[in-house]
Amino acid sequence: MDYYSGYITKLIEELAKLPGVGPKTAGRLGFHILEMSEEDVEDLANAIVDAKKNIKYCKHCYTLTDSDVCPICSSKDRDHKTIMVVESTKDMSAYESVGEYKGVYHVLHGVINPMAGITQNDIKLKELFERLKDDVDEIIIATNSSVEGEATAMYISKVVKPLGIKVTRIASGVPVGGDLECIDNVTLLRALQGRTTI
Repeated sequence: MDYYSGYITKLIEELAKLPGVGPKTAGRLGFHILEMSEEDVEDLANAIVDAKKNIKYCKHCYTLTDSDVCPICSSKDRDHKTIMVVESTKDMSAYESVGEYKGVYHVLHGVINPMAGITQNDIKLKELFERLKDDVDEIIIATNSSVEGEATAMYISKVVKPLGIKVTRIASGVPVGGDLECIDNVTLLRALQGRTTI
């Protein structure tokens, strides 16, 4: 049964299509939007439309940006000889929020996943390998510790190592505050292998 007018129902249905937004959250967001001033709603709508129309891939790293080259790739303060390979722009943002990494990135927009029909040709690997023709000292592989992320990391390593470029993998292991008895075996193994001297 439709409790609301068609416009309200349509708004809630569209909001519910967003990832992580269930029907209740969509309803709360919808009613919040309806309580906003018309000017604020127009600003929100315009921001969404403008982003969709103007966002594109950086010509170098393939992150999302509104210019041909993103601010990180165009910065002279970054180490362009070190490239961190990540799965998504969200992963890149996570590393940037730490504030310690001073190299540049390459965004794959996915990982190799044969079960889902995603091969090395479906993500930005060819573009990564093209970048290696420039002066690159190190590739840091920062894909997730999933089976697909590991397979992608191994594939990149296999292609890049013969070029004489250093290939490293981010450490992964026990999260801060994690109970060892609750951690899976793969994570425990990676934590053991990635141990450091204290």
